[in-house]
Amino acid sequence: MQHRLPALAVLLNALVWGLTWWPFRQLAALGLHPLWTTVLVYGVALLGLLLWSPGEWRTVVAQPGLWALMLASGLTNVGFNWAVTVGDVVRVVLLFYLMPAWSVLLAWCLLDEKPTGASLARLALALTGVLLVLQRPGSSWPVPESLADGLALMAGFCFALTSTLLRKLHHARGDARAVAMFAGGVITAGAVALAGWASQAIAVPTGLSWAALAVALPLAGAILAGNLTLQYGAARLAAHQTALIMLSEIVFAGVSAIAAGAADLNARTVAGASLIGLAAILATRRSGPRRGA
Repeated sequence: MQHRLPALAVLLNALVWGLTWWPFRQLAALGLHPLWTTVLVYGVALLGLLLWSPGEWRTVVAQPGLWALMLASGLTNVGFNWAVTVGDVVRVVLLFYLMPAWSVLLAWCLLDEKPTGASLARLALALTGVLLVLQRPGSSWPVPESLADGLALMAGFCFALTSTLLRKLHHARGDARAVAMFAGGVITAGAVALAGWASQAIAVPTGLSWAALAVALPLAGAILAGNLTLQYGAARLAAHQTALIMLSEIVFAGVSAIAAGAADLNARTVAGASLIGLAAILATRRSGPRRGA
């Protein structure tokens, strides 16, 4: 009973992220590139945070560790938001959820947490699943074959880096970490979008229609609410419980995308998803008093 509300809070965050592909695609259809959508949505959310805690930006400026968090979080959003807009949603989410495997390597490098035999076995299991997902009919090698594939893999790695940095920066104030993460979404997506504009690959929006604002503003509110509910739930649940609940994002994204015709499900993808999901579930289990990577 005491864990029900925190668990529901984490589940709400997973629901938000499992469904964000739809508003991003709606805004793309209205002429707004996902990078500009990220700038707009995260800018609105950041403004709300700064109005709530106006002094937190000084904390971010004063702590270089939060700059790294800003960059890692920003690249996560650049990759994920762009990928779910232009790619097969199920494929993108599965490649993104290679994140637990990346976490093993990053925790080793940044936190000096040496991987155990079990964690290396999970890493091999997850990588096997990714190879199955990447393998396409007629292709000799299971490698990323589209922009969405590459973006999803990058986003998953950067999200693992974000999670590792959050552990390393546990001493920083929660509001300051949130400001850094939302600022990263604005700054990084804006920089990449401007680089795309300079190379004539991404158009600059000339204006925002009421239809676009009607989608973007609720999306900003949902993402901000998701962030806050995750912080509430994650602070009250064991890490393995939070991670296990977050796996429901795959279900929310997969069911909604398949129902809307935004994903192609085949036997190879199902097999790969099973291995990736199994590796992630095994990573959430307690192995005793000491938690390994």
